Amino acid sequence: MIDSLHRTSDWSTVNAVVAGIGVAGFACADALAQLGARVVLIDAGDAPELRERAEILDVIGVDVRLGFTGDLPACDVLVVSPGLPPSSPIIRQALDQGVPVWGELELAWRLRPAVSPAPWLVVTGTNGKTTTTLMLESMLRAAGLRTCSAGNIGMSLVGVVMHDEVDVIAVEVGAPQLPFVTSMSPLASVCLNIADDHIDHFGSLEDYIAAKARIYEHTQVAAVYNVEDERTRAMVEDADVIEGCRAIGFTLGAPGLSMLGIVEDLLIDRAFVPDRATSAQELASVDDVKPLAPHNVANALAAAALARAYGVSAVAVREGLRSFVPAAHRIADVGTVDGVAFVDDSKATNAHAAVTSMKAFPSVVWIAGGMAKGQDFDDLVREVGARLRGVVLLGVDREQIAQSLARLAPTVPTTMISRDDAGAMSDVVTAAMALASPGDTVLLAPGCASWDMFRDYGHRGDEFAAAVERLGVERRGGGTP
Repeated sequence: MIDSLHRTSDWSTVNAVVAGIGVAGFACADALAQLGARVVLIDAGDAPELRERAEILDVIGVDVRLGFTGDLPACDVLVVSPGLPPSSPIIRQALDQGVPVWGELELAWRLRPAVSPAPWLVVTGTNGKTTTTLMLESMLRAAGLRTCSAGNIGMSLVGVVMHDEVDVIAVEVGAPQLPFVTSMSPLASVCLNIADDHIDHFGSLEDYIAAKARIYEHTQVAAVYNVEDERTRAMVEDADVIEGCRAIGFTLGAPGLSMLGIVEDLLIDRAFVPDRATSAQELASVDDVKPLAPHNVANALAAAALARAYGVSAVAVREGLRSFVPAAHRIADVGTVDGVAFVDDSKATNAHAAVTSMKAFPSVVWIAGGMAKGQDFDDLVREVGARLRGVVLLGVDREQIAQSLARLAPTVPTTMISRDDAGAMSDVVTAAMALASPGDTVLLAPGCASWDMFRDYGHRGDEFAAAVERLGVERRGGGTP
């Protein structure tokens, strides 16, 4: 019975346990209660903001158990938060007992309207997911479509399918959301890239890659891959897609058949044109991409591929890129002090993202460190060591990065900041300025998670921008910024 449940099913006999009271968990519990299921929500936390959410759910009959550390309550289905690793005891108990485990994506897919549900265009990858999803949303809006971005991007996908009237949804998907998805069938999907990340969550890189590969399962029209990342091509080749689904590549080089790419600073489509063997469609100029960096151009091509798979015109792709407003803390200029540029890419929370960010600048003083999440930094130092003018390290795993630098780039000046609270960012910026010369870029691209010292990557970026502003005031003699 559970496997056949959908929006219009009789849920009144279903006992559901929802694990986690974050944005996704709250929306899942709310939706299941609205449908008539008996819902128990469990969460190990018991903070004031969690109690506020618990009070709201209590009103609609959800049995909320904060501070929960026991065994899995009896249930017909377990709906899990992406914060729970697949090895979590609760998940293991459910699987051992034969209880189906769903993630938010699985529940959201089942709860789509029965009539004319909005297709999903789904985006995953180690880096660039949010930027690509927002670019895609901008293109869809430029085409006059009712749309929104949801999923890992902060807006609950369950909430959207339950309450919003849209034509198509741009869905950002993080790897932790993918292990427990079985029936999702996106119209088009993309994995932008693969690099070491979430190793601590999945236990191995192989398991992380296997989770990412699930994005392509049951794709209907276009499985989009990164020509420069062979692992994404292999994912598409191995995927169980709907018959007729096409493999579509994107590349920063000239596009081959069934690809999008670059020719003479133009974004070109050789995939969604009537005669792709002999013709191509200009979509936009490279200068239409903001911020202009090679990895962002790749993001734009991926977003365009998904939009074109849905039928969006070339004009709407261009207008969508021109009207796109980048999300905060992604290679954002925050100031220039005495000829030194300061750039906030706090969203670069893994080594691959940090490398990609540094490649946008020829001469970098790198600010790095935080929670390494099981990563190794040797490859990073090998790849970008030649452009480093100095490094400032902070955070709980700073010594790990320092060891890679000492082995592979011993001549690069490195400053260690031992202070372990958010106020350390002033010391970081001062130290970076001391290592920089006019024309250099001081780049906050930490390559690590932020939770050891900051609320999140946004808080880290805000503290960086504030410290840069204070430095500018000091250099100008204490005047008004």
